Amino acid sequence: MPNTILSFKNACMLACALLLAAAVTATASAEPASLRIATEGTYPPWSFKDAQGALQGWDVDIANAICEKMKARCEIVAQDWDGIIPGLMARKFDLIVASMAITEQRRQRVDFSDKYKETISRFIAKKGTPDDVSPAALKGKTIGVQRGSIQASYLTQNYKESEIKFYDTPQAVELDLVAGRVDYAMGNMVTYFVGFLKTPASASFGFVGPELKGGLLGDGNGIAVRKGDADMLRRVNAALAAIRADGTYDRITAKYFPFKLM
Repeated sequence: MPNTILSFKNACMLACALLLAAAVTATASAEPASLRIATEGTYPPWSFKDAQGALQGWDVDIANAICEKMKARCEIVAQDWDGIIPGLMARKFDLIVASMAITEQRRQRVDFSDKYKETISRFIAKKGTPDDVSPAALKGKTIGVQRGSIQASYLTQNYKESEIKFYDTPQAVELDLVAGRVDYAMGNMVTYFVGFLKTPASASFGFVGPELKGGLLGDGNGIAVRKGDADMLRRVNAALAAIRADGTYDRITAKYFPFKLM
């Protein structure tokens, strides 16, 4: 009888240990201890490095806020734009929080969260430039744009009789616009409004043509996760909903902009 009781106790202890291990494993699977998040790092005010080399910006603050809601420890890293989706697919990081426009082309490679801000594109050129920015009007003109951006795809598809020059960063586009090496630049309207168009170098430049969005220019911005990662997508969407509901999203936005983004 004592041996039977001992065996029963051992069996119970083993079963409890297995259940505890399973619970810990399940919790770890559902709530990863850490997440690695990619942003661009050269795209103020969305993401940039300060004088000490630390990442700052609206997207960085949003990333930290959703990490807090997800109860995850996060490492935010800078990644060149051309390599940001390939890096996610290669599991170098778990999320992309980089004001990435939601397009059908990108949906083939990644899954997107709910929209977390609108995106509007504009042309800029010298003041006094005609407002007609149709492909016919810009025939023979040189247009600068960031390589790999939605605006690059839009120009490549629609402005076949213009000369399109591609650059690694928005700042490089702006430098060549000021220097007269391109006639027009195309990019994100809000970025231009709070960035380049607030600098002394922009005194002779302004927006031309209408606000542009939709189609190749995207349906707002989303956080990208690996294709098919339904659990991560669910958690990100829940975190986004939480920061909008408790006012965190609006507080972060007010830190950088005098207007709402959604």
